[in-house]
Amino acid sequence: MLAVSKITLNYEPGLCGVDAFPLVGWQIVSDRQNVYQQSWRLQCSTDTAFSQLHYDSGVVTDNASANITLPDIPLLPSTRYFLRVCISDNDGEQSRWSEAAEFVTGMLNAPWQADFISAETPENRHQSNGTLLRHTFRLADKAIAVAFVHVTALGLYHLYLNGQRVGNDELAPGWTSYKQHLLYQTWDVTAQLRQGKNAIGAEVGAGWFKGDMGFMRHRNFYGEQTALLCQLVVRYDDGTQQVIGSNDGWRTDASPIRFSELYDGEVYDARLVQDGWANTEFDDHGWRPASVVTFNRQALTAQGAGKVKAQETLLPQAIITTPQGDTVIDFGQNMSGWVAFCVNGQRGDRVVLRHFETLDAQGNVYLDNLRSAQQRIEYILSGDGEETYHPHFTFQGFRYVKVEQYPGRIEAENFKAIVLHSDMQQTGRFSCSHAGLNQLHHNILWGLKSNFVDVPTDCPQRDERLGWTGDAQIFCRTASYLMQTRNFFAKWLTDLKIDQTPEGGVPHVIPDILTGHCEADRFLSEGGTHSSSAWADAAVVIPWTLYLMYGDTRILETQYDSMKAWVDFMHAHADNHLWRYKLQFGDWVALDAAEGSYFGATPDALICTAWYAYSTGLFARAAAVLGRHDDAANYRALYQAIVQRFHSDFFTADGAMTARTQTAHILALYFNLVPDAWRQRTVDTLVELLAEQEGHLVTGFIGTPYFCHALSQNGRINEAWALLMKDDFPSWLYQINAGATTIWEHWDGIRPDGSMWSPDMNSFNHYAYGAVGEWLYRAVAGIDVDEAQPGFKHVIISPMPGGDVSFVDAGYQSVYGEIAVHWRRAGECIRLSVRIPANTTATLKLAAREIIVADGLVFTPHASHWCATTGSGAYQVEYLPADDKA
Repeated sequence: MLAVSKITLNYEPGLCGVDAFPLVGWQIVSDRQNVYQQSWRLQCSTDTAFSQLHYDSGVVTDNASANITLPDIPLLPSTRYFLRVCISDNDGEQSRWSEAAEFVTGMLNAPWQADFISAETPENRHQSNGTLLRHTFRLADKAIAVAFVHVTALGLYHLYLNGQRVGNDELAPGWTSYKQHLLYQTWDVTAQLRQGKNAIGAEVGAGWFKGDMGFMRHRNFYGEQTALLCQLVVRYDDGTQQVIGSNDGWRTDASPIRFSELYDGEVYDARLVQDGWANTEFDDHGWRPASVVTFNRQALTAQGAGKVKAQETLLPQAIITTPQGDTVIDFGQNMSGWVAFCVNGQRGDRVVLRHFETLDAQGNVYLDNLRSAQQRIEYILSGDGEETYHPHFTFQGFRYVKVEQYPGRIEAENFKAIVLHSDMQQTGRFSCSHAGLNQLHHNILWGLKSNFVDVPTDCPQRDERLGWTGDAQIFCRTASYLMQTRNFFAKWLTDLKIDQTPEGGVPHVIPDILTGHCEADRFLSEGGTHSSSAWADAAVVIPWTLYLMYGDTRILETQYDSMKAWVDFMHAHADNHLWRYKLQFGDWVALDAAEGSYFGATPDALICTAWYAYSTGLFARAAAVLGRHDDAANYRALYQAIVQRFHSDFFTADGAMTARTQTAHILALYFNLVPDAWRQRTVDTLVELLAEQEGHLVTGFIGTPYFCHALSQNGRINEAWALLMKDDFPSWLYQINAGATTIWEHWDGIRPDGSMWSPDMNSFNHYAYGAVGEWLYRAVAGIDVDEAQPGFKHVIISPMPGGDVSFVDAGYQSVYGEIAVHWRRAGECIRLSVRIPANTTATLKLAAREIIVADGLVFTPHASHWCATTGSGAYQVEYLPADDKA
């Protein structure tokens, strides 16, 4: 049986609002082994019966089933299209047509017949209250075929039609470099309209656009007043069309949202609710006319997927009374989102909640690490029976909620936590015999969920929540195992490209709200707000990582000039290939830092030059992939020159590294900057440095992500496993034993004696150290990509049993289907089960001294392993590991 199990469009099951024909892919299922696609045929239609074909590829003899770019196919704006595929395989079997996938176009090149309109004036620039906008209109008395609305805001918005909420986005339109990149959303609203009179309404808040942002608490980064842009397109069965756009004929008034800020929370006065304000019969004569706001419409881009949504609901795990007498709800999981509740009380009664991450050593509420962020919700009751509420234009980072006020008895069933993050399919799964490692994987995943709220933030709770580039790039590969992050990162990389300096420097945070706003921070005002190594290298590392994980050359094409500009920036500021520039974060918060310092002991010049070499080498490879052969040759030569300078400056004549730190040796090994003759010494010294710390790491943001890789890739698998399995301070499992449910910012966020690291910077929901998740997938489970055939078209299966773990069960949902690996100890043997998706191949590379059961695979011996290459299907192998202690 041969079938196409699902079609993907830009890696998503469907898209609503696109401004170009999407990349197409599909997954194939078969009950046979070694199945390859022989040909495909794709049809695009405007109806589900495919009776009105818009495009027919005909039979294409080709084995590609991912990242298919179709020829320029003209598209109409505000239109739904359907795609279906059928294929044949290498045995001549023909599939049936697949189920249809669909996408809806945005405005494309059609002119907007709408204005940005506002209920505010520039005099409101310091205010954070919500506003309401509404409009009534008439539709013709004839059958509606389809209707789409295209909408965005300067600020955050919720849209309503005839009293019903449109869509299920939250925090829309998200955070971008608004003046050059503003996303708009598209929704099918056919079912919400009716012939005759209709009403449209919107509630708008400050959000990232004009709200209070950054640890220096500036506001109005992008403008001084919120605004809405809305265009409703209605098509009738007779082929005619009607357009309703926002303009100064709309009416405005104040919202019951009296205050709403991302850091500080929301104040909502239910006594001010105007019932039916978004319905047709509402009397708005007392409302004011809207004003038109000028904004660059060239910045508008359709957002087809990846919007922030409510993803999960968590129930209270306990209601506790602290030693200080506070009532606290424990939801059992650190997260990003909000609390929804129901309440009964008198008019004017209040519910006041404060959100926080952890209790202190005495079991009391700990708010200090929030810094100035209030994370406070205040709801003022109307007194009209049972009332329900959740915030609108804010979110909190929390596990615990302190109930400061609540009328009546506090019951668990009246509260629930709603998890918010960008909508991404989960693609990775990992479980094993060790409960601590399972919790570690859980914590890494929840660190992603908590911090992928439209941009990859450093933390979700304090007065920061910025898109720090360093955190994002070191976690990118782990994130891309865990979830489908291609569209999430592609959106963010657009802002990185926009915010680069004219010379190619990359800001520390994207979107960049530090430049020009750091006068009060000597650290940044003197050191600068862009181009720190490992942070700015996100410009190169993330596009390359997405190419490896998804096989998508389009991301390299889109970001190519940005990647090149960053490498050229380093080259322009290098001294004979030795690179360093202004403020460097170095091995941030490493434990080998001097007392009271955030900067680790590894010299900046070594770190900077290592990253200069690494990014230059990756860029040369990207140029080769795209056929830019002159660039590839030139940057390969530059890469070799940087490596030679690294050798001369950071190794002695007898092969010792000049910096005796863990991170120096990790970077040199993982970035392949060690001469072959000195590699063994470098590995041995790294192991010595580890032993000097009794097997513990003392690395920070730069060294930690690659520590286990540097060991396992150089024959030190046991040491890598021992490092992972450490459970006392400092270690990943130390945090687990301390009750963590996400990854901490500091190894000693909570010290063994219960005391806290400095409240200045002590997040308990920071994903950076969760980059070890990449090692769980690539090494422990052994699911790795082949750079020569990216996107897992060819997969390397090379598990590394160890650490007294008796079994591992893992899977990664690639663009071709799930790659599954299960290994289990059986006495002295390892029993390995793998499943390879159709239309791909795999190489099993096993550190074995003997293959006992091959299941039809042909293994050949190599110096340290056995290899077999195969096509799709399920296979069972049994072998004796090369190392008896494996």
